Amino acid sequence: MDAIVTVSNVVKNYGQDHVVTAALSGVSLRLEPGDFAVMAGPSGSGKSTLLNIIGGLDRPTSGSVSIEGRELASLSDADLSRLRRDRIGFIFQGYNLIPVMTALENAEYVLMLQGAPAARRREKVLAVLAEVGLSGLENRYPRELSGGQQQRVAIARAIAAEPALILADEPTANVDSRTGDSLIALMRRLNEKGATFLFSTHDPAVMAKARRLIVLKDGLVESDSEK
Repeated sequence: MDAIVTVSNVVKNYGQDHVVTAALSGVSLRLEPGDFAVMAGPSGSGKSTLLNIIGGLDRPTSGSVSIEGRELASLSDADLSRLRRDRIGFIFQGYNLIPVMTALENAEYVLMLQGAPAARRREKVLAVLAEVGLSGLENRYPRELSGGQQQRVAIARAIAAEPALILADEPTANVDSRTGDSLIALMRRLNEKGATFLFSTHDPAVMAKARRLIVLKDGLVESDSEK
């Protein structure tokens, strides 16, 4: 079976001339369909940088990243945008919800960009919002939701279009431990239905629930183990 993600010797440097910081120093890894993988490591180890490069939000200084066999560097900006829209779901630490949209409108946003008919979008998103525990809250705006509820909307938005890969940057950082545990349990259930996940985290509780733990240190993969 082909890998969902292939990262080959990725280097990412910031700065120029005599002031260069190496965020990634030659990272290689593969994500297989159905992985539930966590990237851990101290601040500055390169977790968020690697997540952004895999998601096509940033470009490596050298090395390559492929999603489902398509090398990101070979794609035009338009093709890369379509790949992100159609094949990758993002769950951000800060939720990144649109404040003037309701929970339902936020959750259906990617489907709307894909051109899905309104009736189909609504039917699908109502089912997804119910799956993430937000039935009855569909018409609330982000300001009317708790942090955990906002993160559930972000999860619903990420999964509604059934992407091949879901990338989550510190998904439990802004919620209490009980809410964090329930969010990870939710994502495990979605993973068991076939979604592939890659997280970055400092949270030991998230690491404990991973099926695969990738530890980054000083911009390199220090260890990569199945659990």
